Amino acid sequence: MGVEPGTMGMAQPLFLLLWVTMMAAMMLPSMAPVALTWVRGIGRQSSGWTRAARSIEFVGGYLLVWTAFGLLAYAALAFTGGLVNDHPTTGRWIGSIAFLLAGLYQLGPLKHVCLRHCRDPLSHLVRYAGFRRPARDLRVGVHHGAYCVGCCAGLMVVLIPLGVMNVAAMAGLALVIFMEKLWSRGLLLTSVMGVAFLVLALLAPFQDWLLPGLQGSMPSMDGM
Repeated sequence: MGVEPGTMGMAQPLFLLLWVTMMAAMMLPSMAPVALTWVRGIGRQSSGWTRAARSIEFVGGYLLVWTAFGLLAYAALAFTGGLVNDHPTTGRWIGSIAFLLAGLYQLGPLKHVCLRHCRDPLSHLVRYAGFRRPARDLRVGVHHGAYCVGCCAGLMVVLIPLGVMNVAAMAGLALVIFMEKLWSRGLLLTSVMGVAFLVLALLAPFQDWLLPGLQGSMPSMDGM
């Protein structure tokens, strides 16, 4: 699939299906320890269809949060894609703003609060065990998913300039997410990525190659 501005002409249901699939693939390596630990706990408390239903409930809660975030992403991409199609030169400034927002978020307090949770999620399993029914596993999935979204929101913003279906960008972001959460120097990497995004924000108006997801029919700087 090529890279085009905005939602690439996809209807919302198809976009959400691809978005959730993409997020599941990108987040699986970093959230696997929590998921496996919780599912093992479910296995010790229940069996058969009950165990399967509770496991699905947990995963469903996690994906529900990413689906909600996908609705916001769809709206943002539809808006920016429309601007680029109507006014191609705005793509440079949209890209610059996206990198700026991503950089500021990476360096901001909300990112670090969520990242601390994601770097030590097993300590929160004790709290999760205290959740009461009904829908305890769903609530655990939603709670952990919300922290995961908060941890990764800034990185997702750069998909606007890079292209939401840019496979190379998705692979790179998945690696960054994995290292931020599990590498011993993940907090340092977060700051490095934040500074890098701020630098890209300065370069974006003058370097079209940084914005494959906003190209459209955008003219080159030489032709202006």
